[in-house]
Formats: sequence, structure tokens, C-alpha cells
Amino acid sequence: MDNSPPQQLTPSQKQAVCHIEGPLLVLAGPGSGKTRVITHRIAALIDSGVRPYNICAITFTNKAAEEMRQRAFALGASAGAHISTFHSLCVRLLRRHADKAGVKSNFSIYDQADQRRCIKQAVKDCQLDTTNFPPAKILDAVSTLKNKLIDAKPFEENADDFFSKTLAHIYLRYQHLLGERNSLDFDDLLMKTAFLLEGCPDVNAEIGNRFKFVLIDEYQDTNHAQYRIAKALVAQHNNICATGDPDQSIYRWRGADIHNILAFESDWPEATIIKLEENFRSTPNILTAADNLIANNRKRKLKKLLPTRPEGGDIVITASDNETAEARSIARHIEELIDQNAALNDIAVFYRVNSMSRTLEEAFIHAKVPYQIVRGVEFYNRKEIRDILAYLKTIVNPDDEVALLRIINTPTRGIGKVTIDRVRAYAADSRISLFEAIKRAEHIDTLSNSAKGRLAAFADMFRRFAKANLGPAAPLAEIVFVESGLADSLLAAGVEGKDASENANELINAAADYDRKADEPSLIDYLQEISLFSDADAYDPTAGRVALMTLHAAKGLEFENVFIVGVEEGLLPHERTNSHDDLDELEEERRLFFVGITRAKTNLHLSYAQYRTIRGQCLRTIPSQFLFELGCTFEEQQFEDDEDDFDDWEYEDSTESIPTVRFAVGQLVRHQSFGLGRVTEFVDVGENSTVTVKFNTGQTKSLMIKYACLEKA
Repeated sequence: MDNSPPQQLTPSQKQAVCHIEGPLLVLAGPGSGKTRVITHRIAALIDSGVRPYNICAITFTNKAAEEMRQRAFALGASAGAHISTFHSLCVRLLRRHADKAGVKSNFSIYDQADQRRCIKQAVKDCQLDTTNFPPAKILDAVSTLKNKLIDAKPFEENADDFFSKTLAHIYLRYQHLLGERNSLDFDDLLMKTAFLLEGCPDVNAEIGNRFKFVLIDEYQDTNHAQYRIAKALVAQHNNICATGDPDQSIYRWRGADIHNILAFESDWPEATIIKLEENFRSTPNILTAADNLIANNRKRKLKKLLPTRPEGGDIVITASDNETAEARSIARHIEELIDQNAALNDIAVFYRVNSMSRTLEEAFIHAKVPYQIVRGVEFYNRKEIRDILAYLKTIVNPDDEVALLRIINTPTRGIGKVTIDRVRAYAADSRISLFEAIKRAEHIDTLSNSAKGRLAAFADMFRRFAKANLGPAAPLAEIVFVESGLADSLLAAGVEGKDASENANELINAAADYDRKADEPSLIDYLQEISLFSDADAYDPTAGRVALMTLHAAKGLEFENVFIVGVEEGLLPHERTNSHDDLDELEEERRLFFVGITRAKTNLHLSYAQYRTIRGQCLRTIPSQFLFELGCTFEEQQFEDDEDDFDDWEYEDSTESIPTVRFAVGQLVRHQSFGLGRVTEFVDVGENSTVTVKFNTGQTKSLMIKYACLEKA
């Protein structure tokens, strides 16, 4: 391999690639080639004499890790370097050092659905009402504690109010249930790894000697646990290369801490700082708009986006009557792009929340525009897929009670609730797992002989599965699908079962694809890969369809033509953001818009609706303040949907005069959904008059009076 850096690298990229010893922070703006820098850096380290075995590169999605591996391989870098996501690295370390981490090496990884079931059981076990203690909110609170590396026992000891004490009680029970089921949730993977590396000097020394050069991508997205893991990994040598951009930190809601990258120089005072400012993706007008927008944030590292592409493309802002008209406007613009020979793969539509996809899908179906919804975890949430995976999880970890209970009578095999309850009671009395109790069914006196026989057949089936659990995942998945009876049950379901059967076959195909790519394929690693699957991993750039996705899922992607819909106050920035009370939330929303804008290579289309139906209410909207922060000249279009068959807004054609109720500023009013509030503005334009109300919930809404059902209080 040539000792000199490749000629296609810019001077700043070459500097980052050639840096060897000591901490390095690479501030990489969007489209600045940071993946190229990371992969070339891996190659340069190897070329300088570093063994691939001693290099560890960490990123945040499976897709990004796979792209990094492929690029490194193309550069001639040996396959010996470890390239993975944070969670995958943690799983590897925990399985290898299971005894010291306090886990069993065959632990299951609970996805969100499994976690919700488990936390719900914990709430019930604590004799609490799930109405007063919603499992989803409790799970969020527990996740926040784990991300901060606060374990259940220390939290209980420091709890000093009713809610904290109750939360501690649930947290302890939740962890106990996970332990009984030999399972970890996503946050456990990070927390237990951090405790392992910090609490076991011998393990830390072994890992430090193994990974002598650590590269961390998307450093701005690390949470506290990942930050501590990163520091522990490099504690012996400080050879850390962090790549990221504070302006693209958009995961505060899941624990990401922007201060980790902002304080990098404080953590490593001797660090070298390199800025990658050249942008190879977007046209100058898009970069100017993005720069103007993000300059309004305080928490950032100053840098510019320097265009390398010539002028070209458009920034268009469209104002539509309502969300239906907005969706049809997008569909028509895409039809025009298709007529101009634009590739469908090069067109994407972004929105703030998933629910906004409905009107877009309806418009695309009517216009016959092919599209894909980038929401990949939904495939793995289908019943037939979860059923097969539950069988596979039980093979690997028989203690996984959630998986076991899912398939013990799926398909129906005569093992009903009464039988299961009796087996569970026996397991509890004998202090053994549910699966172990099933294997001892003949000794359970409360069971009938027929029930004992059915349980024995079930246990025998898993003995056969266990013998087949050697090597690749796909053959075993196919054996399970057939011998469990799932294939026959779907066949018997007729037309409804046909789609489910095809989905099952697609899962087996996916397992076969994993087998081909893996060096040493195994069922446990395949299940691990699935459990860490994210929406971003689901995007298929070869699908030949327009991509519809949330702004969060768009991170790391790029398209010639980008549409961002719903650029309105309450959506972007989201309604939870109150610029007066939480500037951090507002800055994160601005960063999210910045990420969306900088996905566009040539054309950027922004749109907002003047009225939008939210929770059944037709509400007057306000264009987002972010639009006015772009600070650039753009073409604004007014779109009016004149097709009657798609016009849901009959009030525009109404000939009946609707009397206008007048409101005074400061007046107390009541709304059936938002409650009590005070009027802050009244705009009298006849029957289309609007009123702005600040409600006691903290929300401020602009409402069209004739639809708002607003009462004077």
C-alpha cells in the first residue's frame, strides 16, 4: 500500500488520515466525507504498522458499520479491524466476559415490545395501577437512569419522594424479571459494559491492549454511558479519534449529550482538532440556507460549509391550503421530476412525525407514484415474524419467558391458560425456570395425563431444535418454521395466511443473507443483529421508489431531490418545544431541520399547510420560525388543490354565512381538547376569523373559530 495519502483527499482530510498517536477530534460538517476519512485512516494506520487486530471503529447503525467495512476492504485494509455499532461491541464484550459482568453468555436482548411487556409485569407485580403508572413512561424513566449509569439499588437508596421511591420499586422489580429471564434491554448493554470496563481492571487492560486505536463516528450522538465506555476503552493510551458534528446532534430525547463533543478538548487537552468544512454534496444555495439557519444556535463549534459544487438547483417553499393539498402538491412535483427523468431512488420526503405519512401515501397511491416507507422495524413486529423469532430466541435462551409464553401454544397445540398457570405455579414453588418446569411436566400432579403428554411433546421438539442449532441461522429458521407447525397453520389460513407465509420466507431469506456475509454464522449472532436493527438500517437505495421517512431516519442519507413537509410551528419545531422555557429543545429542533436540509444535493422543497387537522381538530397553523432564519432568496409558491374528489375542505364552498364569535385579548376560554386558556390574539376576518390561545397546559394554539368549538369561560 502506498505510504502517501490518496490524492482525492483534501488537505484537512489528509491531516486527519495521517494523524497517528494521541487524541483527535474531527469536526465533520454534512457531506464533508467523514466516512472516507475514517476508512482511509484505518488503512493508513495499518500501513504505518498497526495490526488490524488493534483497531476498533464504532458507529451507530448497522448500515453505517457495513458501509465502513466495505470501504475499508476496498482500500486494501485487512478484515481484522473491529468495525461495529456501540451496542454490538457491548454484546461481544459481555458475552466474552459474562461471569465478570454478572450475566450468562447466552442472554437474550429485549426489543422495545419485550421491554414494554416486562415493565408492565413489573408495575403489576408492585401492585400498582398501569393507568397511574403508564408502562411506556416508566420505561422512559428507567432508560434515562440507565443512560446516566444509575443502577436500581443506588437509585432506591437515594430516592426521597413518593414518585422516586415508587419508580425505584418498579425499577428493581423490572431488573429482577430481566435477570430471571436471562435477558438484557438495550440500555443494559451499555450500562453493564461501562461497569465492566470501569470495575474490572484486568478486563480493561485486556481490552486496552487489544484495541490500541479507537475511532468513534457520530460522537455528538453519544450518551453518558457511551461516553464513559469510550473513555474506558482508551484509558491506557488515549488514542481516540472522535468524528462528529455538534450541529447534527438530534438524539437528545434518547439520552444523547451534545456536551460530550463540545467538551472534547477539556477531556483531552492535548487533542488535535481538525475541521472538515468542504461540502461535496449540496449546491451553494442549499449550504447558505443551512449555514444561516444553524448560526442561530448557541451550543456549537463554529465552522462554515464550503461548497465544492457549482451553482444550481432550487429552494422552493410551498404554502398549501391543508395537509391534503400539501400531499397532492408533493405528488405533482414528483410527477414532474419523473417526467424530467429523475430517478425515484433520488427523491425523498421527510416529516417530523410518522403520522404525517398517511396523507402522503394516499396522494402517492392516487398519483401512482411508487414509494417505500422507511420504518424497518415494522417488518420484525409482524405477528408471524415475532412468532418465528420467539422460537429461535427460546432455542438460544430457554429462560426467556416472554418468548416461551408467546409460542407455547402457537400454533394451537392444546396447551391452554389453565395448564400454563399450573406449570408456572410449579416453577415458582420449585424455584426453577418455566422451561425447566415444562421438561418436568410428568412430575406436576395438578396436570392431567393429556396435558403432560402435550408438554412432553413440546419439550421434545425443542430438544430436536437444540441439536440442529449448529452453524448457519437460515437452515434452522426453516426447520423451526416447518416443524413447529407454523407453516401448516398459515397454509390453512387461506388468503390471509399467504402474505404471512411470504413474510416468513422473507425472514428465512434475510437469515440466509446474514449467513453469507458472516465469517462464522450462528443463531445467537443473527438474533443479536436483528435485535439491534433500526429504521435507518431499513432504507433500500435500490428499491426504485420514492423514500418516505422521518427527519431522524434521514440522518446519514442523501438525495438529489428532498421534500420536507409540515414546516410549521408545533411540528417543526415540535409542539413540545417552548422557546422561552427550553432553548436546548429549540436548538435540537433547529439541528433536526439542518440535518434534513443538508440531505439535499440539488433541489430542496419545503412546504407548510395553512390549516392542519390535529387530533380531529382543524387548526390554523403558523409557518415555522425556521423558514425565516434561512436568510436566503427562494421561490415561494401557493398551491391550491382544485380537484373536487380530493377536496375535504367544504367550508370554502359554503354559501351559508356563519356568525363570528368575537374574543378579547386576555379573555378566559375553554376548549374540549386543550382545556382552559387565555386569548393572546384575535384576528377578525369574518367567518374565517382566528384566535390564538395560550392554554394552561403550556401549549399555544392558533384556532379557526368556526371549527374550534371554543367557549368563553
